[in-house]
Amino acid sequence: MDVRLIRSKLQSLGDKKRALILQDFFKTGPGEYGEGDIFLGIRVPVLRRLAKEYQSLPLNKIEKLFKSPYHEERALALMILLRVYSRGDDSVKKTIYEAYLRNTRYINNWDLVDISTGHIVGHYLLDKDRKPIYVLARSKSLWERRISIISTYRFIKHRQYIDTLKISEILLSDKEDLIHKAVGWMLRAVGNYNPQLEEEFLKRHYKNMPRTMLRYAIERFPKSKRQQLLRGEF
Repeated sequence: MDVRLIRSKLQSLGDKKRALILQDFFKTGPGEYGEGDIFLGIRVPVLRRLAKEYQSLPLNKIEKLFKSPYHEERALALMILLRVYSRGDDSVKKTIYEAYLRNTRYINNWDLVDISTGHIVGHYLLDKDRKPIYVLARSKSLWERRISIISTYRFIKHRQYIDTLKISEILLSDKEDLIHKAVGWMLRAVGNYNPQLEEEFLKRHYKNMPRTMLRYAIERFPKSKRQQLLRGEF
């Protein structure tokens, strides 16, 4: 399948009114986190069906889709990678993982990170050295930092919490709201499995945490306890 034909197919499925809504929702204006991103206006279920249809696309052509200015083309590339990764042997998984990290500059909005990084980066590193996500945690790229913390969700599901907590500490002083939300989300996930561990982390850091991060982390605490923490009390 020629990439040009895939792009033509996507163009034909676009919805200009929906594209404008998405460009507003994903903050694509000047100075916003998604500045310059362009949407075709295609719904996610449609992209998933296309990913199944194009799952035999060679990796070099998938990487061409990554380099598109259109959000949905990049999303489709990720969805194809996810399908190939989930069905591949160890060699294929390594190849996909390396391709993913090679293309992080194109995984440049929160939905693209969130649908993919746990299933590829997190899964691949489950039984390996976690150093790559610490490098990402200190990146100048907002999206690489988000990849770093969100990838640990896979570790959390396997009752491995230390990397989430260490990376959360690295990101405590991050300036980006999308990082505050991501860290809070992952701390809440730790608490779902090990409430005591989350509380111990919060006792050490809650006074210095951005409010958004704290709100996300304590979302499922009893109301009285949430209010206490937000007042700066534990």
